[in-house]
Amino acid sequence: MSSRAKILAVCSAVVVALLAVALFAPLPITIAYPGMTANVLGANNGQSVITVTGTKTRPTSGQLRMVTIAATAPNADVHFSDVWKAWWSRSEAAMPRSAVYPGGGSVQQVTQQNLNEMKQSQQAATAAALKHMGLSPSQVKVDLKLADVGGPSAGLMFTLGIIDRVQGDGKGNDLTGGRTIAGTGTIDQSGAVGAVGGVPLKEQAAKRDGATVFLTPKDECSDAKAELPAGLKLIPVNTLDDALSSLAALRSGAPLPSC
Repeated sequence: MSSRAKILAVCSAVVVALLAVALFAPLPITIAYPGMTANVLGANNGQSVITVTGTKTRPTSGQLRMVTIAATAPNADVHFSDVWKAWWSRSEAAMPRSAVYPGGGSVQQVTQQNLNEMKQSQQAATAAALKHMGLSPSQVKVDLKLADVGGPSAGLMFTLGIIDRVQGDGKGNDLTGGRTIAGTGTIDQSGAVGAVGGVPLKEQAAKRDGATVFLTPKDECSDAKAELPAGLKLIPVNTLDDALSSLAALRSGAPLPSC
């Protein structure tokens, strides 16, 4: 064998070895997919999601569903074959692990961080709802329970659920108009709705669980429109007031905002 042939053989072996490492070595990637949804006007794991004391509540019809994405654990081994599969699937997404778990840490630390964010989200949702209804937090107490769910993205739907349970539209009607309405978005005490990420996968979860309407933060319109499931009406919102006025328009048949 000539020297040139030997060099080519060695180089080929190195390339094959590198490809093998790329194919089989774990990657710093997380695979996300549609997660569970829950009707905040109902029960989850046998417990009412929203319990209000200190003021009258009302029966409701329809559903307000908060939505989630699920993802491989921060310590999961994700390989090239998993990324390739996700690339071609509408129900999966491959994302940098640092984008899904920006703080890093162990599974236990990530879980605790998500639970802390959920608690803060629930507190902000309660404050926004009571402020909208003109009720004092010293007289009215709201208990929100949703087991095994973390993160801040259910804030908007919690707020709408509290309002629907206490006063509806203020005229004896449900906010939902009897529909199954899903949505996502953080909320602060002033009622501002913030972006959350993962909207296309959340839309799939909403459609799967019977929603016909999806509320999304306006800043995420581009992603929300890109893979919108057929039969799911998309409504963008910037604030709690936007959401309430859009739901009123939906009930009356008036024109709705669009992305």
